[in-house]
Amino acid sequence: MREGYKKIIRLPTLEEYKKICIGVTWEEYMNFDVAEAALEQSLFGVVIQYKNKIVGMGRVVGDGNIYFYIQDVAVLPEHQNKGIGKLIMNSIIKYLEDNAPEKAFVGLFAANGNESFYKRYGFNKYKEMPGIFRVINKSKSR
Repeated sequence: MREGYKKIIRLPTLEEYKKICIGVTWEEYMNFDVAEAALEQSLFGVVIQYKNKIVGMGRVVGDGNIYFYIQDVAVLPEHQNKGIGKLIMNSIIKYLEDNAPEKAFVGLFAANGNESFYKRYGFNKYKEMPGIFRVINKSKSR
């Protein structure tokens, strides 16, 4: 790990979560009104600290038995390309290997251009299982 960085196995606080989400320009996609409850229901979390400030995060959500989803892997821009994402993912993969049962499904959504980063951890696209999703938007009519 780079000098000055410290890995801490815990979830980010709501304030840390907001700061990182805004720092990586995710605020348009986040409902911060419910974020604290969502964080509390996470299965696992890891944060990266630099000089007493949290600069990276990642977490695992799911049912804890069959389905696990890697969420919110993010590093503030000024700390990117320093191995921090690898440190986060290595911690998450270790948690999954230690806690997920045989044949557990582990999913994630990668931002455009980041697919190759996750491939090194065994994540791939599957023709027979195309990923689709929906975002609830109550302000827009159908």
